[in-house]
Amino acid sequence: MSGLMTERHPVGARTAETEPGAPHTGAAPVRVSRGTRRRLGPGRSLPLGRLIGPALLVLAWWAASASGQLDPRILSSPGTVLATAADLIESGRLQDNVLISLRRAGLGLFFGVSAGVVLAVAAGLSRSGEYLLDGPLQIKRAIPSLAMLPLLILWLGIGEQMKVTVIALGVAVNMYINTYASLTGIDGRYVELAEGLDLSRATFLRKVVVPGSLPGFFVGLRLGVTSSWLGLIVVEQINATSGIGYMMFQAQQYAQSDVIVVGLVAYGIFGFTSDAAVRAAERKVLSWRRTLAG
Repeated sequence: MSGLMTERHPVGARTAETEPGAPHTGAAPVRVSRGTRRRLGPGRSLPLGRLIGPALLVLAWWAASASGQLDPRILSSPGTVLATAADLIESGRLQDNVLISLRRAGLGLFFGVSAGVVLAVAAGLSRSGEYLLDGPLQIKRAIPSLAMLPLLILWLGIGEQMKVTVIALGVAVNMYINTYASLTGIDGRYVELAEGLDLSRATFLRKVVVPGSLPGFFVGLRLGVTSSWLGLIVVEQINATSGIGYMMFQAQQYAQSDVIVVGLVAYGIFGFTSDAAVRAAERKVLSWRRTLAG
């Protein structure tokens, strides 16, 4: 606490005690800081730095398996998992299931993002839209999409339409909440300035609304991508006949932990790479911002 109360001066600055001709007040001289400024931010980012954490987890897993501390009946070793993945790729089973899963997740993400953005714009830029849409969507936010599975199965059956709808619902809510919050959080002074400049509606949307809502949009997109994978895992284990989740469910019946881990690794790779792609797009589009993320 005492350090926060100490008066600091720029390097090379003079204090009242050292200034020629300054009256002596009897106070202790103030120490002038001669060192470099203390870095308070997180520091420089490293290329591929986010791979360090997953790499350490794999190394710990490998070490535990090699030392015999990890029972292979509970969790297969990394070598066994790699061999199983090679067998699945050679037979074509893994690629077929991966393509089906990617299609489901992609469709759910597309429809969810589109619906969430449209609803957020309608509610964020219009009072009537806010009164009509925000309440039901806040209620939907409190109801997990997975809790609606019995009703969706009753309405849509157990085919692809139900699976894509479950994924899209989770994505749409995340997109709506974050984009709507970003829209309604735009500083009112910018709106007043646009009105003072007599900007058209289209120019106002392009110059004020879109830049102001992009940070929230990208936060919602990252959460939406995560939601699409979470929804995919669930729907592929409910009356499915294909997909990574179905492959894992079948492996569970025969206690094939290596196949289950292959599926988990596939989900993890999808989630990590998709999030990294959204991060890269965010840095490029919002390059005008200076944040701690770098």
